[in-house]
Amino acid sequence: MPAAQYAASRHAVWLGAAAIITDEVGRVLLVHPTYRKDDSWLLPGGVVESGEHPHVTCRREITEELSLDLPLPAVLAVHSFSAHHPDLQPGTICPGEVRFVFDGGTLTPGQVEAIRLPREELSEFAFLETREAVQRLRPIDGRIMLAAYRARLGNTATAHLADGQHILDVPALDRHDIHVRYRPLWDSPLHRAPVPDRLPVQQAWAWCFVPDGRVVLVADPGPRGALPMLPGGTVESTDATPEDTLHREVAEEAQLALADPVRLGWVLDETGEVYGGVGPNARLRLAARVTAIRAAAVDPATGRPFARLLATPAQAAALLGWGPPGARQAQLAVDTARERWGLPPARTAAIEEIPAEGMRLS
Repeated sequence: MPAAQYAASRHAVWLGAAAIITDEVGRVLLVHPTYRKDDSWLLPGGVVESGEHPHVTCRREITEELSLDLPLPAVLAVHSFSAHHPDLQPGTICPGEVRFVFDGGTLTPGQVEAIRLPREELSEFAFLETREAVQRLRPIDGRIMLAAYRARLGNTATAHLADGQHILDVPALDRHDIHVRYRPLWDSPLHRAPVPDRLPVQQAWAWCFVPDGRVVLVADPGPRGALPMLPGGTVESTDATPEDTLHREVAEEAQLALADPVRLGWVLDETGEVYGGVGPNARLRLAARVTAIRAAAVDPATGRPFARLLATPAQAAALLGWGPPGARQAQLAVDTARERWGLPPARTAAIEEIPAEGMRLS
């Protein structure tokens, strides 16, 4: 085949590059373009120009759009977009697109303050929970964003997608539609002293460690996705101690058996609004050793089985959306597990789903 004919026969597509950039509590940065007729938002990034490499594009676009110079240490997702996908706007002539999504990291408050937008191109930016972010993105852009961000959170390999769908095995966070659980309450400090007698303990949650140093997370599925949480729950009148609450709740939610729960501290809930406005109360945080993981079962409070995940404490803190206070609490839990039970720090690994039939712990 002559060279010109061969060149013309090759598949040609557009190239795009974008980045997942978050704030300290795990909300994703989106920008609002002035030129989109459907009023949808975008991840920071843009079009790869002729002769340009995608990572160069992404750094250039972030500088032009946000006035930031960010390293891009990893490719989180590669997405192939068909020429006739229904998310294309009417009248758009597109040969298809391959989009690279890079890890733009976590911005400090100072970096957030330094953001400056080109007002003729972008009217505003916002850090959004992923469940809100997908409402502002076009459907396919929302699926790409979630897959890329979950690859970062779960420490999985680069996500490969075609028209918004995984083309390889679907990772656990995507399979259960897990979203970061952002909660402003976690600006509150963890008090290490005993709970004052005047404060009722309304809640007991625990960092539940398996022998390799990972912890168990549970997630309750819902119509807008599943929000992860540490095992535990609300103290009932039938519970003699918060530790009794913990044993009961982890057995119901995650089918765990625990040993040797240790109190790490407590967080002040000033209003108790979630408990019917009971007033100031303590939310207790513990660490405990998992001795058994039984077969999955329906949670009696919700009538649904919870998703059960194994994650490093650092991964768990990121999924819980607690920001720097959560990272400090996770490290406290790790130190407690090492000193009390001789457990090793968890090696960095992909977040794993606990099998429905349970697990044998060595």
